[in-house]
Amino acid sequence: MKEIKIESRLYVFDSLQELPKDVLSLMEKAVQAREKAYAPYSNFNVGAAILLDNNEIVCGSNQENASYPSGLCAERTAIYYAGSQFPGAKMVRMAITAGSKTSKTTKPIPPCGACRQAIAEYEIKQDAPIEIYFMGETGAIAKSNSLANLLPLMFDKSVL
Repeated sequence: MKEIKIESRLYVFDSLQELPKDVLSLMEKAVQAREKAYAPYSNFNVGAAILLDNNEIVCGSNQENASYPSGLCAERTAIYYAGSQFPGAKMVRMAITAGSKTSKTTKPIPPCGACRQAIAEYEIKQDAPIEIYFMGETGAIAKSNSLANLLPLMFDKSVL
């Protein structure tokens, strides 16, 4: 038996003011998307914005349903829209912000497992990393240079 060590590397900005201007602009779009979330059951609003290599920005927010499996997270809303409307474009960067209506979220909120898998599919498809920035409502912002960093043991088409 041998041990395998897996590490992830994140970069943390203490506040929005530390972000590069282009990333700050993308995060502001994610905040605007978060404000459009439909989350009457969880009271947890999430917004995502994706910068494509053609300079288009695609946004999404979580959309809930009383039949919970029928809803969709902000990240998947945005990534599937980008994939369907701009199938030849590469996804360069994603900004994600999440906030609760019942308490203040001040630490970075990463994508859920289902969203990580969906983002991984597009990262693999385009054979290029997608930078991911994520935050709560306020406070620190975490950056991952690639989804592979957040989901190191990816399930992909190579195992099918």
